[in-house]
Amino acid sequence: MVHNTLALLLLLAPASFSYEDSCTQFSEIYADGTELCEVMWSGAFEVTDDEDNAYTMWFFDHENNPNDAVTRTLFGDEKTVDQCHLNYFHKDGPPSPEGDGMSECHPWKNNACCHKDTVTSVDQINEAYGEGYEWDRCGPMSQACERFFVMEACFYECEPSAGLFRKWDEGQKDAEDYNEWQITKMPIKKSFCDAWYDACYNDYFCGKGNYFECQEYYEKNKMEEEEKKKDDEKKYKKTLTIAIAVVGAIAAVGILSAAVLAFKEKQGKAIFAPVKTEMS
Repeated sequence: MVHNTLALLLLLAPASFSYEDSCTQFSEIYADGTELCEVMWSGAFEVTDDEDNAYTMWFFDHENNPNDAVTRTLFGDEKTVDQCHLNYFHKDGPPSPEGDGMSECHPWKNNACCHKDTVTSVDQINEAYGEGYEWDRCGPMSQACERFFVMEACFYECEPSAGLFRKWDEGQKDAEDYNEWQITKMPIKKSFCDAWYDACYNDYFCGKGNYFECQEYYEKNKMEEEEKKKDDEKKYKKTLTIAIAVVGAIAAVGILSAAVLAFKEKQGKAIFAPVKTEMS
């Protein structure tokens, strides 16, 4: 009976919970790279085939950011970005050099809107926006897939031109949804998004592929499952109390029985006397 009681306790003991149960392969969520880039951030990016009029989220020549030429094409030859505009981790003033110590987002080391100490590692970048916004909530991603998420994060945080596409400007502060971090319809090269889709084709992402909807769903699941965990803990404690009482009672009966047996033995009145057998 004691063994059965312990088994019951193990079954009722509080377990760890997962708040993400909507994981699906990229190939099932998105039809192609265009859908991936446009849906994942709720219209922040607009994919285009026109390579001359679209930005790239990654480049290799840190001496020559190709996005500067795109900005001049879209906004005029004299256009230069002299102010970082996006909240959270952008610099308060103009973009500036970060130097060779900038490793993860190294393409922008000569002119960045991010501080190098906010993008020091993949883990730091992944966890920067808080619980529920991590890109690997559905489990570890392939290295090729994860790298594209790092590229996007570096682009958003470090690219000076990103602030030119803020959804809200200073004159819209009275708007209900006003914020200083959201961008909208920033043109992105289709070739880049297609490469991202190919890299993540067999990896997993959450919900319907929208970061913000995923985070809301995550928070909802978290609240519900934490309430369930509290209820289970209450049941566990109640069962534990009952089990301890039962085990204690069994132990007490055992001790009492042993004492009675010992007492009878001392009086020569053994309860379990040897059985005598007749010899034929």
